[in-house]
Amino acid sequence: MKAVAWTRYGKPADALEIVDAPKPIPGPNEVLIRVHSRTVTAGDARLRGFRIPVGFWLPTRLVFGLFRPRRKIPGMDFSGEVEALGKEVKSFTVGDRVFGTAGMRFGAHAEYLCLPEKAVFIEKPDEIDHDAAAAAIFGGQTAIHFLKKKARLEPGQKILVNGASGAVGTAAIQLAKYLGAEVTAVCSTGNIELVKSLGADKAIDYTRENVEASEETYDFVLDTVGNMPLSRCRGLLKEKGQLISIASGLFANLSAIWNKQLISGVAGESKAHLELLEKLIAGGDMKPVIDRIYPLEKIVEAHEYVDEGHKKGNVIVSVVG
Repeated sequence: MKAVAWTRYGKPADALEIVDAPKPIPGPNEVLIRVHSRTVTAGDARLRGFRIPVGFWLPTRLVFGLFRPRRKIPGMDFSGEVEALGKEVKSFTVGDRVFGTAGMRFGAHAEYLCLPEKAVFIEKPDEIDHDAAAAAIFGGQTAIHFLKKKARLEPGQKILVNGASGAVGTAAIQLAKYLGAEVTAVCSTGNIELVKSLGADKAIDYTRENVEASEETYDFVLDTVGNMPLSRCRGLLKEKGQLISIASGLFANLSAIWNKQLISGVAGESKAHLELLEKLIAGGDMKPVIDRIYPLEKIVEAHEYVDEGHKKGNVIVSVVG
């Protein structure tokens, strides 16, 4: 099968190449999936280039490989079709269309992916295409974890989304509106119409306005970029308001343990999150935003584009062209 080989940490052209790899054979409790669509997220790009938040460098290297990546095929989020089953698998049948995440197992940037039956993936309804399903996963699961599970966003509350045009930001706008919140989106000039089309009640162009100078206050500020620490946004928060920081370093993550104004940490993954995403997309309450689609052979170009830091929503890598 065709697969992306992740050979080192560094720039896309130095770290990634297309290779022929053995097609996985499912074990007794495993499912073999033919992958139709997968994503290149900002997280994928950061890990490939090892641009890791302060404090996480050594632990991350110990997990993923001190000198070279241990996981030979990158990629987490995917949508595809079940091709074969281990003899003990009960939840799926050959031909099922599925979507989900390989998580820290990686391996989605290949024609085939083998996962345990209990991994985080579920059946995909036919009305949701593979590209949309793959695009929903990273931003959607992150938004659900932080807005619904951690912040418990309620109807009538006000939230400011910083970095509103990315994968997490576009999902967060739509989830917040579904939950009944009032949303102010922060983005660049070229993305104002996009965030408004997703339901944002107000939009702030950070190239023309100073967000911190706003006289409005919010129940939550969601920072998806990592450039709005608590010291910068205290004036934007209501008396009991909270900063939700999803791209922060070790200190901010530790601070969240005792600082009630700060919500941080790592987004959880679950089949329940995927089931909610499926419901939102099928019901028209969430539309995954896709910026560009690349064939697998153009994985270097896909990573280079994500590295530029200006993608709108998601970058998809399709079946081998």
